[in-house]
Amino acid sequence: MSYQLIKKMDTKTRLGKRIISYLITEEYRKKLSGYLRDRSRTKMIRKVRNERELNLKDLFRTCLKHISPVTEPLALISQIQRSGGSLLSQLFDGHPEIHAHPHELMMGYKKKCVWPRIDLDDRPERWFGILFEKMIIEHTRKGYKIGRRDKETFPFILVPSLQKELFLKYIDSIQSITLRDVFDAYMTSYFGAWISNQNYNGQKKFVTVLTPRLSTLKENMEFFFEIYPDGRLISLVRDPKNWFPSALRHVPEKYGDLRGALSQWNASAQAELWNKERYGDRVCIIKFEDLVSKTEAVMRYLAEFLGIEFDDILLVPTFNKFPIKAHTRFKVENHGIVNSPLSKYRTLSEQEFDTIERMTSETYPRVLNEAVKFE
Repeated sequence: MSYQLIKKMDTKTRLGKRIISYLITEEYRKKLSGYLRDRSRTKMIRKVRNERELNLKDLFRTCLKHISPVTEPLALISQIQRSGGSLLSQLFDGHPEIHAHPHELMMGYKKKCVWPRIDLDDRPERWFGILFEKMIIEHTRKGYKIGRRDKETFPFILVPSLQKELFLKYIDSIQSITLRDVFDAYMTSYFGAWISNQNYNGQKKFVTVLTPRLSTLKENMEFFFEIYPDGRLISLVRDPKNWFPSALRHVPEKYGDLRGALSQWNASAQAELWNKERYGDRVCIIKFEDLVSKTEAVMRYLAEFLGIEFDDILLVPTFNKFPIKAHTRFKVENHGIVNSPLSKYRTLSEQEFDTIERMTSETYPRVLNEAVKFE
């Protein structure tokens, strides 16, 4: 919608054309135009669109006037990479009772896998600087895509300057600010400034977010549950014999050494055990293989876990309600869930197979014992 507003500004000035050329490539602009013709518009944006005099100030003013606080707890999806976290995040996308953060949560300041530290004695501008996800700028300019090599892109329009104003206004409305207020302000500003969001309205119960490896550090989970005592943690565990070929192909520089990669897998699995023991019913462990082969049973369970109604949209991986392909370096032609990740072990050498069995023989069965069982 911000694209349409900027475009209409060009009827009186040339400012709109300069903004469009700077923010959005021509190829993406054509795709976005077609998308905007078809999507349903919220009442707020429709009201702005129908005004005779249109400009960015109108958009800002309307959004700031109609702030919808996002104070729901986070449902954090976290474990080692290549374990199904992206798939699960995409399955939650579009559910009417969920604010689904559409990509990996990158508000860890210098490292996304470190929970951001907020000092309440700092200025609100400093808080926003710590939490702001820089990848928003790239996604807004070029569209969202799963991997850098992926050719399929999706419209994503979020105005960072509007997000900052929304954040500061929300903070200014709180008299005695807590850490939870700061994070609520960020989520309020994120979803409030995400203009192309197709699932903004409605009663929400959770905000789903994905951050790989965040749950591996005990200190991160202590911060998380201190801020979100009503939060939830969902961790997936993938058979290491299927996990390693996927991890190796996805990030060879990180997982190229078999023993080093398995040490990281073990650390993630052990963290899942510790989190389950420490935080009990607020933590849920799901087998990746079950998510792929028993999707409906798993998603019905997770709907109950989060206290939301089951909806068929939970069975289709999407980005902002658009069907999306699997996040894999292996060739995938179709959208939806694919079963090929269940047979990656066939690419292993006999020596690799034996090493994986030996190095994970203690941890893997223990995690499986704590994982939810599906018939």
